[in-house]
Amino acid sequence: MGVNCRFLFSRLAKSAFIGFPFLRSVWTKMDLSLPDVRGMTELDRAKFTKEVTVPSVEIQSKNVGKSMPVFKKYLLKMEKLKPVTEVQGNDERRKLLLDPILFETFDKLREDDQQKLSELDLNKNSFSNTCLHLEYHNFRIDDVFKAVLPEGKEGCTSYSRIGHIIHLNLRDHLLPYKNLIGQVLVDKLIGVKTVVNKSSAIDSTYRNFQMEVLAGDADFVTEVKENLCTFKFDFSQVYWNSRLCTEHERIIKLLPQKSVLFDVFAGVGPFSVPAAKVRKCRVFANDLNPSSYHWLKENVRLNKVENVDTFNLDGRQFIREQMPPFLLTRPTEPIHVTMNLPALAVEFLDAFIGLLSGVELDPLLDITVHVYSFCEESSAYSEMRTKVESALKHSIEDEQIVELVDVRDVSPKKHMLRLSFRIPPDVLTKAAEEETSSEPKRLKLDLETQDR
Repeated sequence: MGVNCRFLFSRLAKSAFIGFPFLRSVWTKMDLSLPDVRGMTELDRAKFTKEVTVPSVEIQSKNVGKSMPVFKKYLLKMEKLKPVTEVQGNDERRKLLLDPILFETFDKLREDDQQKLSELDLNKNSFSNTCLHLEYHNFRIDDVFKAVLPEGKEGCTSYSRIGHIIHLNLRDHLLPYKNLIGQVLVDKLIGVKTVVNKSSAIDSTYRNFQMEVLAGDADFVTEVKENLCTFKFDFSQVYWNSRLCTEHERIIKLLPQKSVLFDVFAGVGPFSVPAAKVRKCRVFANDLNPSSYHWLKENVRLNKVENVDTFNLDGRQFIREQMPPFLLTRPTEPIHVTMNLPALAVEFLDAFIGLLSGVELDPLLDITVHVYSFCEESSAYSEMRTKVESALKHSIEDEQIVELVDVRDVSPKKHMLRLSFRIPPDVLTKAAEEETSSEPKRLKLDLETQDR
């Protein structure tokens, strides 16, 4: 599963991210510090050992279940450590290990909880301390990073998961620790086989980037499940961002059943495939990257979807060559166009100018464009609208705007926005600039009488 994760020590992360499980600041009553590993750059698992003392209680085996309404919230939760253990030499008793930050003493329990335990022959004398020998496998990811990485600087704060691959974008001060970080993630995360670090900016043409393998196998062909579909691709050759899962879902929900989708920068199909599979849309999907085009076709086959035509064209060429023939066939279905290339998509809007030059739209076509762009935080909404109007050389009326969405924060001052708008008919029918001033031949698109 394609998932984006944060392991912030103070809180679980928002929405698209999943936080690492973490110990609840137990440093005050259970010292998990590991001074001998500070600054370690190559993982030495043998040095992650610690003796700690925790409260515990012995109880008859038959009463363990009965005691859980009281003890469940106090049980010690650590990696590879069972909080309910056998008592050596006594099969009829069990030992419960308790979290010292949560449990203090029997006397500090609520009176009704004390009464419940008394009915199980437990009292304050039933509790004792137990010494635990912790090793590397007992420490959670954030425990290891907190112990190793430089104090006073931002730690390894986030990653993206793409199937069996973990994708990092490490800051410079963490690069000396990159191999250790990678190995810890392979060790601790179930199903992870490869950890990579981004080593170059995203290529604006094919939207891929150079990456360095930090740990595990150099196996980049992976599978991700999203929006009831399976996507297979070579992560080193295509663009995939798990942070956009929610946005993909939003767009799919905006598409009416059996509508038409032109996906200009389709990638491996996160819009196109579920549109065809879930919404039963007729889809025209395009991507310039030959690798994306290959995996787009593979994902259409893998998900057994129909009514998807795939193309390997420049975005403008796709709009100008593939849209007009369809638009001239009496389409009655709503038409949607997705343009998810935030760095450049707005520049491609000029392909719509004069797309149906010389055609009289009768009735008007229902075409909704969903275009993405990066904008500065302080003026994001006004900037987005201005960009679109400038590219179209035409104003967008308020009633033509479907929604303007702040998709995600790319950086503290940079946001990714989507403007969904109904394209003004005048943009489509505008006379091409190279035409002479003579009256062009008028074609009438009569949707009531013209054959498909």
